[in-house]
Amino acid sequence: MKKRTGKILALLLSLTMMAGVMAGCGSEKTDGSADSTSTQAATGADTTGKKTFVFGDTTFNAENEESTIDPHSAYCGWACMRYGVGETLMKINDSMKLEPWIAEGYELVDNLTWKITLKDGVCFSNGKSCDAEAVKKCLEDLIAVHERAAGDLKIASMEADGLVLTIHTAEECPSLMNYLSEPYGCIIDVDEGVTDDGIVVGTGPYVATELVTDDHLKLVKNENYWEGNVNIDEITVRTISDGDTLALALQSGEINAAYGMAYASYPIFENDKFQFTSVQTSRSFYVQMNYASPVVADDAVREAIAMGIDKESFVKVLLNGYGYVATGAFPDTVAFGGSTLNAKTYDPEAAKAVLEEAGWTDSDGDGIREKDGQKLTIRWLTYPSRQELPLLAEAAQSTLKEIGIEVQINATADHNTICKDPAAWDVYVGANVNCGLGDPTNFFSTHCLDASTKNRGQYHSDELEELAVKLNSTFDVTERNQIAIEMQQQLLDDDAFVFCSFLKMSMISQANVTGLTAHACDYYELTADLDINEV
Repeated sequence: MKKRTGKILALLLSLTMMAGVMAGCGSEKTDGSADSTSTQAATGADTTGKKTFVFGDTTFNAENEESTIDPHSAYCGWACMRYGVGETLMKINDSMKLEPWIAEGYELVDNLTWKITLKDGVCFSNGKSCDAEAVKKCLEDLIAVHERAAGDLKIASMEADGLVLTIHTAEECPSLMNYLSEPYGCIIDVDEGVTDDGIVVGTGPYVATELVTDDHLKLVKNENYWEGNVNIDEITVRTISDGDTLALALQSGEINAAYGMAYASYPIFENDKFQFTSVQTSRSFYVQMNYASPVVADDAVREAIAMGIDKESFVKVLLNGYGYVATGAFPDTVAFGGSTLNAKTYDPEAAKAVLEEAGWTDSDGDGIREKDGQKLTIRWLTYPSRQELPLLAEAAQSTLKEIGIEVQINATADHNTICKDPAAWDVYVGANVNCGLGDPTNFFSTHCLDASTKNRGQYHSDELEELAVKLNSTFDVTERNQIAIEMQQQLLDDDAFVFCSFLKMSMISQANVTGLTAHACDYYELTADLDINEV
């Protein structure tokens, strides 16, 4: 950790020295664009007097399945919502409860029928009314092209009447309103279509004008915004996937704010020139086991891995305390959290005993166990855009080696392609918002079941499948919470997942920025309230 912080500080010192040299050669400069950009970002105004804002984000890229802002494609709805282009019928507040957004409210007519009343006066950025017919068309297109959304929403048919949309589900779907708050549920004008570069028309405070995947997104204020005035005239979202580069960009004034900053860089910004907006989230750093791997399919190996990862040290040292140790899939801040769960804790001696009993021994004395001539080697697949994932990999590599497991790390932006080949990896380690909808169903339906689109490790449990059916047909909240706890315990008993920590999410901005607020669901970032004061 000290080496990483030292690297950043050294780079910042170099930048400061370079700036001094360049200032001394100012009379020889022929292109003032760099100075102009820096000044514009720092003051929030360009030469025409428009208010501008530059936002750096490590996660807006194809690596995270956010190649565009089309919510009907992969996980691109996150960018659509985060950057203020799209809005959903309902939203999730910081108490993780539903509240109206585009919708005025909803009614459960019967267990298969929902009636949603839209707010009067909501319009798309092109001026067209966002009525029930427009929402119906949007949702019809969504479930036709988005496999995960179709499985979640279970929509059989819809009717539109003015501002009233009636949805009939093919089966009971107690979480329908929560699912419609998911980023893929951003309401867009499908009649307008999607541009070649992935731009859509939404109802949010900003309008996308230019998008280059893995590089930048340009936005302008929505002059037709239904909810009132928008403060910022122009925004550039820059993809800066390298943590050190992001830190330098904020320190030098190239950007006004940053998302995804490495925790090792936080001390650089703990002064009166910058400010933090932080909140505890349900974004979990987790290990997903690959049951197609002959090694990981061994119950003893999964159990040993679960006992061989030092969660406490990861949170304290590598997250710099900006997180908290996880027990199950959900944090204790929700009613179905992990406080009553029984999860394995860091116990290297117990892990060694489990492996010995299962026949994994170090017969050649090289420190790595073998069984039937096969080395106990784990191929650890992860990705770098979440800055702490490679650090977690290195920490686990060290502690697992102590119990005789060799870890080969593959931290790559191409992780989504590699994980599709079950023969290419043994454990997949990622960061996921497990409870962004205020409801437990989404995590299980996406990651843990036979029909899940992200069940990368081909995990199967008869008990979990039965509990999922029960969860998805139960409307009573207290009963749903208990079922969710039982489902988490099943995952822990099978050692199908290891939930390492939950993230305290922070955005860092210049001190003159207002209206930039971190939210518990991690969905909402650039809003109409965003503003920047001239300095």
